[in-house]
Amino acid sequence: MKLFNTMTIIIAITFGSVIFAASGVPGPPPVQSVAKVDQSRYMGRWYEIARLPNRFQKGCTGTYTDYSLRDDGQIDVVNSCRNEKDGKLRQAKGRAWVVDPVSNARLKVSFFWPFRSEYWVIGLGKEYEYTVVASPNRKYLWILSRAAFMDDDLYAEIVNGVERQGFDVKNILRAIPKSAGIGNTAGVTAVHPLGGDIISR
Repeated sequence: MKLFNTMTIIIAITFGSVIFAASGVPGPPPVQSVAKVDQSRYMGRWYEIARLPNRFQKGCTGTYTDYSLRDDGQIDVVNSCRNEKDGKLRQAKGRAWVVDPVSNARLKVSFFWPFRSEYWVIGLGKEYEYTVVASPNRKYLWILSRAAFMDDDLYAEIVNGVERQGFDVKNILRAIPKSAGIGNTAGVTAVHPLGGDIISR
């Protein structure tokens, strides 16, 4: 009986140690937003270059976003795209407000009150030529640009930075305009950022 009790204690301690070790495995560090966003420079139109898949953009093509500063300091947000089946304009209108006034890089956005989501600016070009917006839980991510297209080298650099922040970049869909100059109404093709199959949109 004494031997049995001793073995039981040893097994319990060993099992407990394994569980503790497994639960103590560190995950990726928290997502980091940029140090500072100049709100006035950030306003205006941004074209979607790439995104993580999400249900509310299903069937969208040629997506772009317009930000405008309101008199009360909040931000009007209008997301637009074309329906891939019939080309009709689809829009979602909401508002955003800054929750970190030191950096202006962390916001909450609501399209259906009282529901709201956190969106952080985690990447920003020196000349505000591109931005990366994401949720801190890494579920959502968008790469946006002032132009409707982006150089491959810059895109790869941005994706590498996103990966260092712990995002699963293999699922990112890249939007490529089918013809230059058409802008936000152009059809797009979604592609794997690191190669792979092309998915016509």
